[in-house]
Amino acid sequence: MSIKVTSDAFTEGNPIPVEYTCDGSDISPPLAWSGVPANSKSLALICDDPDAPSGTFVHWVVYSIPAGETQLPKSVPSTPTLANGARQGKNGFGTIGYRGPCPPKGGPHRYFFHIYALDTTIDEAAGAARSSIDRAMKGHIIGEGHVMGTYQRK
Repeated sequence: MSIKVTSDAFTEGNPIPVEYTCDGSDISPPLAWSGVPANSKSLALICDDPDAPSGTFVHWVVYSIPAGETQLPKSVPSTPTLANGARQGKNGFGTIGYRGPCPPKGGPHRYFFHIYALDTTIDEAAGAARSSIDRAMKGHIIGEGHVMGTYQRK
């Protein structure tokens, strides 16, 4: 099933504003989604850059998001657990929470904000690596969607 993911900060395939990158305030953009399957138990979000020189680079991992949630606001705090009970994992920088686009100078990179609807709740402690979350989601994804923005450093 396809989940529609949008952001008030950027539209599909267009540049992510500097505010949400390492060249700006490095805060998370607002995200919203709709079309989550009714039988979902939880959601997970993974933001990654498949164009990174060393392979796909992870910028944000959030899991055990309550199934009824329909958005994440701008500037989510970099705390292990959010007010709604969701947990944040480690990004590719080795820290918890969102770290924005920060590609080497050159061409634009793509940043995918993936939302996954799950038929379970991920029982991993806060600070889990993406690899652990991927393993926990395997066989439990019942819907997904993404919005993709680009960023290029001058």
